[in-house]
Amino acid sequence: MTLTGLIAIYVRQNWRPYVLAALMLASVSALTVFIPRHVGRIVDGLAAGRLDSAALIGQLGWLVLAGVLIYFLRVAWRLQLFAASYRLGAQLRTRLYARLCLQGPHFFHQRGTGDLMALATNDIDAVEMASGEAMLAGFDGTLTLIMVVAMMTLGIDWRLALAALLPFPFMAFAFWRISSHIHQASKDSLEHFGRLNDHVQETLTGVRTLRALGLESRSAARLSELAESAASASLRAQRWEAAFEPAVGITLVSATVLTLGLGGTLVWQGALTIGALTAFSMYLGQLIWPMFAAGWVLSLMERRRAAWGRLQPTLDTPLSIDDHGTQSEAPVGALLLKGVTFSYPGHQALALSGIDVRLMAGHTLGVVGATGSGKSTLVRLILRQYAASEGHIRWGAHALADYTLDTLHRALSWVPQEPFLFSASVAENIGLAKARATLAEIENAARLACIDEDIARMPQGYDTPVGEKGVSLSGGQRQRVAIARALLADASLLLLDDALSAVDTQTETTILQHLQELRKASRDKTTIIVSHRLSAVRDAEHILVLKDGRIVEQGKHASLLALGGWYAAQWRYQQLQASLDAD
Repeated sequence: MTLTGLIAIYVRQNWRPYVLAALMLASVSALTVFIPRHVGRIVDGLAAGRLDSAALIGQLGWLVLAGVLIYFLRVAWRLQLFAASYRLGAQLRTRLYARLCLQGPHFFHQRGTGDLMALATNDIDAVEMASGEAMLAGFDGTLTLIMVVAMMTLGIDWRLALAALLPFPFMAFAFWRISSHIHQASKDSLEHFGRLNDHVQETLTGVRTLRALGLESRSAARLSELAESAASASLRAQRWEAAFEPAVGITLVSATVLTLGLGGTLVWQGALTIGALTAFSMYLGQLIWPMFAAGWVLSLMERRRAAWGRLQPTLDTPLSIDDHGTQSEAPVGALLLKGVTFSYPGHQALALSGIDVRLMAGHTLGVVGATGSGKSTLVRLILRQYAASEGHIRWGAHALADYTLDTLHRALSWVPQEPFLFSASVAENIGLAKARATLAEIENAARLACIDEDIARMPQGYDTPVGEKGVSLSGGQRQRVAIARALLADASLLLLDDALSAVDTQTETTILQHLQELRKASRDKTTIIVSHRLSAVRDAEHILVLKDGRIVEQGKHASLLALGGWYAAQWRYQQLQASLDAD
């Protein structure tokens, strides 16, 4: 959809504030053109001696009343129109946020977080201004221009009006040239701001790494370079916007010279009164606003066009995974992967090839293998972050793609190796998994995840803020908070993607025991554990060993040990390492 169409739909849906603002602006314009005409009559009345003191005060009173009415009407239409434009900005931000939430990892691998944040701020601000201030200035300027020119032509003298308007075509040509430069300058300014945002976001996220490597000065130099580029781009845009004022000034001076020259001649010849020339001069002064409004509107429209050129591709980018599912009932039954093959977008190498596995409801599946063997990729396909290139995945009676994403996400709890914690308290981070969770439920989940004792030692207990991304917690604490959150959700399928890598073996064993007791209490609760530690999957009903995206070994723990392959060798190595660590 084009931006013009989007704004047209919004205006139709919210026509009341726009109609009210238009009526108020029309009243302001009518009162504005009334003032010069009335002043001209007062001047002619004084020159002819027709006005005494009382009559003069009465006539001046009308001018004061008109000024007061203009003041209050201008305040009122601003409240009406700007409130409507702010609502459009809020709708656009909501639409952008909703779209981003539905995109998969591939989209975010291509787009910087800082640039996306710039879209939600500067770019939408430009669209918001165009839907409010530009529409206001365009309507007000056009209406004022029509009414002033009409009064100059029909109410005073058409010859003076024609002479005054002679320079205006040259101003229109100058505006056209300036606006074309503003579009490119505005586009460059928005793109430079996006790159600056990207660098700031990355720097703040990795500030501890930069400090550890002593790269603060290099990062600061890069920031200075990007900030200078952004400032220069913004200055270029402002420089072209500033070019509107000289064009208006030259046009107005030329019109004034022509008006005074011809007007003075007409007054000398008795074809025009001094009051009429005074009124005409005031009308000519009132043309300043329509001229400035034209420049301002062109500037805002070019900024809007540049911003929409960046926004529209993001809003129209196809979803990484289309949500065309129709099944809204929670999946129940076995999880079946048949001939699943997958390669990441832009890569020819297969990340998974010919995966066949059936996981019964209530069972635990262990997935192990060397780094890069495809373990996390398998989890991502089950999460529907990506779609399989070949084969299919079924859960219960339906294919995974038949379920709506909302239904599927409610049925899943996922704990990645690097869990994300929000800038909130420990209790709020755990309680995210369940709306209106009680403190007792949160504490029980923390106990099952073996984080309760750590929380008890924190300054404010469960009310302790964890900082951005859980910066105040250790890696093991973050993992256990995330596990507690997943356990509180009590989803049908729990996926632990190397989620115990940062905890010690004793804590891992305790958590797995709690997990086994909890999941077996409900016979339909299925678990998938991805781990480098074989001890984490020892009690699983079925274990997959992946290598280069293929299943090379599978079975139970005992049968895999008897097979004498990779699993058995890795088990002996890890057991030896554990005994050495214990000593």
